[in-house]
Amino acid sequence: MLTLLTSISFTIVVGIAVMLLASLLAKKMIKDREKSSPFECGFDPKSSARLPFSMRFFLIAIIFLIFDVEIALILPMAFILKTSFIQTWSLVGVFFLLVLLLGLYHEWNQGALNWTN
Repeated sequence: MLTLLTSISFTIVVGIAVMLLASLLAKKMIKDREKSSPFECGFDPKSSARLPFSMRFFLIAIIFLIFDVEIALILPMAFILKTSFIQTWSLVGVFFLLVLLLGLYHEWNQGALNWTN
């Protein structure tokens, strides 16, 4: 019990020391106007450097990320086919694909997949 308490205390002390050291070393003391401004080939920017963000692109990127993760979850199902019961494997696979297809239908029905708008 004493060794567990000692190792937990040591871990907490080392963690706090690392965080304090990182915060002290990471501070920028000098605020330079040139370093804070956006870089445009050495010239002052004529307009705002911030471009308006396309919400459409963000939505498509999130949908892609969701389907990419789902594909990564579906792929191992082929490898566990020989080691699992076929009925359980089929039930889980069909349920997972059904949820995936229902989500795709919902996104299509809401118009999230239209590029032309």
